[in-house]
Amino acid sequence: MSAYLELQGIHKQFGSTNVLNHVDLQIREGELVTLLGPSGCGKSTLLRCIAGLTEIDGGQIILDKKNIVNLPPRNREIGMVFQSYALFPNLTVSENIQYGMKMRGVAKEERVRRSEELLAMIDLEDKRGAYPQHLSGGQQQRVALARSLAVQPKVLLLDEPLSALDAKIRKNLRTEIRDIQKRFNMTTIFVTHDQEEALILSDRVCLMNNGSIVQEGTPEEIYTTPKTEFVARFMGSYNVLTKPEVMRLFEQVDSTAESFAIRPESVVLLDEEARLAAVREGKRIVEGTIHSVSILGNIIRYAIDAASVRLTIDVLNDGRSLRLGESSRVCLAMDHSQLLHLEREGA
Repeated sequence: MSAYLELQGIHKQFGSTNVLNHVDLQIREGELVTLLGPSGCGKSTLLRCIAGLTEIDGGQIILDKKNIVNLPPRNREIGMVFQSYALFPNLTVSENIQYGMKMRGVAKEERVRRSEELLAMIDLEDKRGAYPQHLSGGQQQRVALARSLAVQPKVLLLDEPLSALDAKIRKNLRTEIRDIQKRFNMTTIFVTHDQEEALILSDRVCLMNNGSIVQEGTPEEIYTTPKTEFVARFMGSYNVLTKPEVMRLFEQVDSTAESFAIRPESVVLLDEEARLAAVREGKRIVEGTIHSVSILGNIIRYAIDAASVRLTIDVLNDGRSLRLGESSRVCLAMDHSQLLHLEREGA
């Protein structure tokens, strides 16, 4: 399938600082792509460049086979939802939703009809006459989303729209956003620094660092096959190990790589029965000592010292946990490790 939105060599500098380093990205129609990365990596700047709110220094933005670089924001057929919602405080919910349509000259009857459809979709029909200051944060965000959808954009841009909300509302609203996106088959770019949010929402994740996309793929690919130390460390509690550390754990390494990553759920804590089974199967077993215990809801995260290496281990919380200083055995499998590459300077 050909790209519906294509970024070709997008470059941006602020002073002498490269903020975007010739970014290339292809997005299919109806796809939800998340730009994920730490603060300052360039993800929000890239979104603003697509919207036309920030001028680029080089490259092309092709939308539906048309280069839109020289078009003003209002003519790009792009909708954008900001972290701050940016609702008009002097307009009601219904008037906020209709505002963009009114600016485009849509007839009043059609504006009202479309507004009512969107109010039903976001479950705020009873708030049509309310003002933004009388709404909760989650309700305001839904109105901002409906306002962007009302003008029927070709692409929807969401710039960390959930970061100001509390955890429970954030989880509910991200599900609603995904449902709405699928219902409209809306080509969408979502910006976040939250790994869990990116993995749950996305068709594809683009992990950014220092103004470049350092790895892209499906959520499963990004999580299970990190290519660099940066990706492995950013995507969670991977054990990123040097070659000497891997040698101590496995006693031999059939690889020229200098860095390895092992997921915390791939290291298995063994009770006696499991230890005997692992011995029979010829698996690698290492003695260790519990250094710390963290209860993360349905997961218990252990830090364990084994073979002079500190490992992070995640196990399901069954109501029982090991104590600090307690001895334990862990089962390791070299085929669960990922070989990591050095990230190129400036990448």
